[in-house]
Amino acid sequence: MISALANLHPILQALLATLFTWGVTALGAAGVFFHKTANRKLIVAMLGFAAGVMIAASFWSLLAPAIEMAAGSGVPAWLPAVVGFLLGGGFLYGIDKILPHLHLGLPMSQAEGIKTSWQRSILLVLAITLHNIPEGLAVGVAFGAVAAGLPAADLTGAIALAIGIGLQNFPEGLAVAMPLRGEGMSRFKSFWYGQLSAIVEPIAGVIGAAAVLLMRPILPYALSFAAGAMIYVVIEELIPESQTGESTDIATIGAMGGFAVMMLLDVALG
Repeated sequence: MISALANLHPILQALLATLFTWGVTALGAAGVFFHKTANRKLIVAMLGFAAGVMIAASFWSLLAPAIEMAAGSGVPAWLPAVVGFLLGGGFLYGIDKILPHLHLGLPMSQAEGIKTSWQRSILLVLAITLHNIPEGLAVGVAFGAVAAGLPAADLTGAIALAIGIGLQNFPEGLAVAMPLRGEGMSRFKSFWYGQLSAIVEPIAGVIGAAAVLLMRPILPYALSFAAGAMIYVVIEELIPESQTGESTDIATIGAMGGFAVMMLLDVALG
């Protein structure tokens, strides 16, 4: 499979990889066809797992290669990592303040972003869509880095990142679709909106790969940018949502497990 993928154009590689992560989200969302509700402990464990994967991916797959790439570029090795990381977080902060969205379990009065009359279901999906942007961007930039031919980037590492993002997308799809089903939405609509939340990943993946191919010098900044955006999502959304209620220890164990799985994938395959 790796040899077949290696013969494809890097933008096509990024597209296929992010279509995979989108497809895994759809598989998770399909859980609404079998159950109407999900146990709260299961949901927080899933959110914790997703947070762990994203934290590990931010360092092992993005920041560490960015620092290594910058080391031989004539600038301080820390500069692209710090600048890109902060820009990525700032970018998500800006979108968070503009895009109307509502986090799971909150009343409509606590919707964030520009005020709108959109339905609650749309705002819930947009909240999840918001944090799928950096996931797709990270995968796309990783494949673009491989095409740039830099020693710190390799195809198996990019594939490992896509697999890790895909693994955390499965529970993520379920965590989106189940609450919608619990609010009375039909099974099909709950599934549709659940998988739709990840449609931005192929779009962001292609943009990320194309950007680093066209402007190779920005590669360390692009990797760090994706890392900063993912960490912003983890701190702003995933951790607070997983730590509500009485199952905080389960969420923490899920985060530890997610971090360990992503670290294993990246070190073993990358």
